[in-house]
Amino acid sequence: MKESVPVFVDAGKWIGTLDHTWNYIGYDECNYTLVPAGMELLKKFGALEKPYYVRTHHLFCNGNGRPALKWGSTNLYREDAQGNPQLNFEIIDQMIDVWLSSGCKPFLELGFMPQALADPREAADGKAYRRGYGAISEYQVFGWCQPPKDYGKWYDLVFGLVSHLREKYGEGEIETWYFELWNEPDIFYFHGSVEEYCKLFDYTEAAIHAAIPNARFGGPATTGSDDPNGSASRFLRAFLDHVKNGVNHYSGSRGTRIDFTSFHTKGGLYRSDALAEKQIPSVKLLLENVKVQSDIIREFGYGNLECVLSETDPDAWAAGGRYDNFNLNFRNTQYYASYVASAYKNLYDLGETQKMDLRPLAWAFMFDGERCFEGTRTFSTQGIDKAVFNLFRLYAKLGSQRVALKSGRDLDPFSFEDLNGTREGPEIDGWATCGGEDSLEVLLYCHHDDWDRKEEFDITLNLKNLPMNGTVRITHYRIDADHSNPCAQWEKLGKPDWPNERQRAAILSRSGLEFLTAPEDAEVANGTLELRFTLPVHGISLIQIQKK
Repeated sequence: MKESVPVFVDAGKWIGTLDHTWNYIGYDECNYTLVPAGMELLKKFGALEKPYYVRTHHLFCNGNGRPALKWGSTNLYREDAQGNPQLNFEIIDQMIDVWLSSGCKPFLELGFMPQALADPREAADGKAYRRGYGAISEYQVFGWCQPPKDYGKWYDLVFGLVSHLREKYGEGEIETWYFELWNEPDIFYFHGSVEEYCKLFDYTEAAIHAAIPNARFGGPATTGSDDPNGSASRFLRAFLDHVKNGVNHYSGSRGTRIDFTSFHTKGGLYRSDALAEKQIPSVKLLLENVKVQSDIIREFGYGNLECVLSETDPDAWAAGGRYDNFNLNFRNTQYYASYVASAYKNLYDLGETQKMDLRPLAWAFMFDGERCFEGTRTFSTQGIDKAVFNLFRLYAKLGSQRVALKSGRDLDPFSFEDLNGTREGPEIDGWATCGGEDSLEVLLYCHHDDWDRKEEFDITLNLKNLPMNGTVRITHYRIDADHSNPCAQWEKLGKPDWPNERQRAAILSRSGLEFLTAPEDAEVANGTLELRFTLPVHGISLIQIQKK
């Protein structure tokens, strides 16, 4: 017998705005921006709602300008034979032009170290810290992750880039972008000390704001941790203490300007393992990372700043797939969508508790040339939109005026007995928004960390104080195993790695948003309405009620 779950929405109880804080995406391989499939996906995001911000790695790296797994390059900075700096904006301009023309905006991660600027300390020692990156040159082994050998030249590089962008795009436009220094400097991405990162931050901040005083600059984009005394937490504390109290390495004054803070959070860790056992991600772990790191930010008095969680994901290995570890198949299915829905809603609630503006960034994009439903952390595969992308389509349909929603299965992940809420069972929660006197939107998700949970719940949606009476049109969108989920169609066709034309057409036909039931009319009397439907675990519904 299905469990009955009541959900109450009071459209007359306004509880503030619903800020659409999920409009951030990112990927390692910056050059995927310029391949046809990358440009197509960016246009899809740009068409959803207000600008999506796009963050990528390797914007300062040297190479052949082509994408490779976990590597990219723009050749922005080189030096001639006499050591004179030479800036080449061609590739980075092309990327920014694609982002802007798609309706997106840049979230410029400044890094990694250009070849000519890399401190040679590890080259002299013969060390190699590439750790699984398919290294093809000495620079790709250790040069890219070094501090600069000349901080003055680094300053000139950043100042030159931002000055060029100001001339090309205009100061007002660039003031709407983000500039973030580096990526995860507390681990192998940066082979300097905490103090060297702070010095790099000081020089970068000075250069950016010398070119554009109102530019938005922040960091430190450290890894997440649920250990308040762990290495990530210690790095974040040391950094925040420096920008608040330390001697500025560039100016000699006290402290350094920071316009937003950033760190990362993941719900699990996977490695290549042909004999892997079942291992499920944890929403609770993702949230605990954020609680611990945001507490540190508040401790230093920066809780009032916007905080971008510039990688927010179920796991920490974007380029791995189901052929590397069978567990990663979850990224192909409706499970990925319901995990994100749960994580983002609980992060929003945590932000309200912490009195912080927390903004999650999904580190996912696409990989050119992969097998169909490879299982990589992507929004599309071979140009086919996954169920998780359809979640962002649903998000775009939500309004900005939030109204009260209470679910009979609104669980608190922080109170789970284990990391996955095994005893507590699935969570059902969501948002409701009101679009003036004409519409109401209700987004409900049902999530459990275990992808093998198969329950269904009988939902009774009780709506009161609706802003309209009389005849309304009800539209019910659904993501689940059978709706808005092209992976299910791909599985029915035998899981072809390279679908033929007929198979591809069949899979694509299921890649957009689909209705649970055909749109229908209903009568609202005295501002009340009751709707009944079933919601499976790992299902997401968006119900739109519009005045006719």
